[in-house]
Amino acid sequence: MTTETQDGTTAPAAVVVPTASEIEAPLEALLLLVDEPTTELTLAEALGAPEAVVVEALESLARFYDETGRGFELRRVGGGWRYWTRVEHADVIAAHVVGGQTGRLSQAALETLAVIAYQQPVSRGRVAAIRGVNVDGVIKTLVARGLVEEAGHDAETGAAVFATTQAFLEKMGLGSLDDLPPLAPHLPDVADLEAELSALAAPVPAPQDEPAPPEGPQAQPQAAPDADAQAGRTPTGQDEEVGA
Repeated sequence: MTTETQDGTTAPAAVVVPTASEIEAPLEALLLLVDEPTTELTLAEALGAPEAVVVEALESLARFYDETGRGFELRRVGGGWRYWTRVEHADVIAAHVVGGQTGRLSQAALETLAVIAYQQPVSRGRVAAIRGVNVDGVIKTLVARGLVEEAGHDAETGAAVFATTQAFLEKMGLGSLDDLPPLAPHLPDVADLEAELSALAAPVPAPQDEPAPPEGPQAQPQAAPDADAQAGRTPTGQDEEVGA
């Protein structure tokens, strides 16, 4: 970018560098969004400010939170910056977590919720087959959070089936299930899943055994033919003529 001087020539326009105080507000907004420590360089690129100015703003905000006794603090941990709750409020936070009111779902819960959302109404067994792990505890958590509810029973197996709730739509910002993104093709089709489960449940044929011996008294072994009889002789030793 250039500017025109009084003598008609052009000169590079001066680059306006924001001050630390000018980027504090947008910096706070960014830090509220991150879910892991973020480096100064990443923040600088997002704000379009020099890294040194970003560091100055971060340190200024950290001091401000400490001096005003906020319930959170800004710390540099693991190579990046992030907001952390203060240790002195651990009891309140622990009670909140134990009550099942945490605001963020685990990765396992999110994956299970996605399967239910796209395959509903779906049984616990089908969800476990799709994810490949036991989902009992995760479904209990989703039910406790009001995101999933029991929605009847499977007509064939009698197993309970689950579906998402109105609260799920509200939290996702959806008007109806029709507004879900088209992700269903990435999940197994119900018919294909049924065929796979049926194949896994098919009994394995037992190995063939040796033929069983005939029932009844055990046959007595035949005595070997007498040597004299084989020679055509009578027991007395005289030759016996054999009729034609």
